Amino acid sequence: MIKQMTSEELKNLILHGNKEIIKEVLENIHPADILDILHEDEDSSKEILEHLPNEVIGDILDEEDDEELILEWLNLFSKYKQKQILDEVSHDVITDVIGSIEDEDEKNAFLELLEDDDKEDVKQLLQYNPETAGGIMTTEYLDIHANNTVKETLLFLQTTEEEPRHYLYVVDKDNVLKGVVSLGDIVTSTFDTQMLEITNQNVKAVYYYEDQEEVAKTFSKYGYILMPVIDEQHHLLGVIDIDDVMDVIEEETTEDMNLLGGVGSEERLDSTLVESFKNRIPWLIVNLFTAIMASSVVSVFEGTIAKVVALATISPIITGMGGNAGTQTLTIVVRGLSLGELDKENARKVLLKEIGLGILNGVIIGALVSAGAWFFAGNPWFGVVAGLAMICNMIVATLAGYFVPVILDRFHVDPALASGVFVTTCTDMFGFFAFLGLATILMSHLL
Repeated sequence: MIKQMTSEELKNLILHGNKEIIKEVLENIHPADILDILHEDEDSSKEILEHLPNEVIGDILDEEDDEELILEWLNLFSKYKQKQILDEVSHDVITDVIGSIEDEDEKNAFLELLEDDDKEDVKQLLQYNPETAGGIMTTEYLDIHANNTVKETLLFLQTTEEEPRHYLYVVDKDNVLKGVVSLGDIVTSTFDTQMLEITNQNVKAVYYYEDQEEVAKTFSKYGYILMPVIDEQHHLLGVIDIDDVMDVIEEETTEDMNLLGGVGSEERLDSTLVESFKNRIPWLIVNLFTAIMASSVVSVFEGTIAKVVALATISPIITGMGGNAGTQTLTIVVRGLSLGELDKENARKVLLKEIGLGILNGVIIGALVSAGAWFFAGNPWFGVVAGLAMICNMIVATLAGYFVPVILDRFHVDPALASGVFVTTCTDMFGFFAFLGLATILMSHLL
């Protein structure tokens, strides 16, 4: 029955229900459901949060991705209340919130709200680049000493406040990661068994300096839900949860989509007018200059266009279709590079496939354009020029869509950053050149 509650019913219960009933209901409600209510009714967020226990508020803040919104909600309460709530929030979320604060005095004031142990952990996390494994890991995890027996480990798990996960990491006295052990292996082993005897020492880990995108690829490759983070000496520094990786994947995907569309990587739907303007105008200026480059090709053939005016009608079709074909190849290649699917082993195969697609698509589209141009101008040679130009531009488009992101990636530039601009410029310039160039050569047949 609780699962069938609507958002409005849950909201009314929180605001007007009996405290005991609210407490009982909240035990079966996921924090994300309450978070949805807060997003839907921002005006009532303070009133809703005031009716919730500190531990529930902490869980809600752990679910929220917007650090500025978390800070805004925390500032609804007194410093004493903030201190109690932060005691329930995970260290990696607190680190992200503090990292979003620009004023150093505000950062220090925020840190002072934390317990001494929490403060030290957060300070450690703040040292790492936020876009690396160290920046997205949490220091809240359980580790088991390798020299402990199963009985000692079980007693430890029964008394610790940290909730044990399905897998636990085993370390030696110097905190060097020795391996991983499952709870199943622990509970099915005899009490006097040494932990190292049932530990799987073939454990996959990531270094604290690895880029978050590479970490996401590792999670995807091995299908893990949790992964340890280590330093150069294999000391266990923290763990990364699959939830954090999902956020990284969403963030990186959004960034790539924005960049491919010529939009700043930080722009979102709720960005302000000024923020959106600052993100978009640089790319529009770049596109303006590339358009000028393409138009300069057209200016070379002004005499040809003046003699056969119909060429001006067909040329945008040649360049536009080339741009579309190049974008198709570009999208596949950028995705392959981003996910690590495109490498030295399959690069030649992918290139040949794209060239084949360029030829096949060029022949089909070229034939259609040729027939249309023949009908439009009433001259078969006009159709020949348009068809050949289309085939050539479709092939060039696939080549540009493949090589531009690959070359950018080779120079350690994000392939999504400027690939679209370069590919479109290539197809526009070559499309105009091929079409108008062929028309100039075959001018005697077009007049």
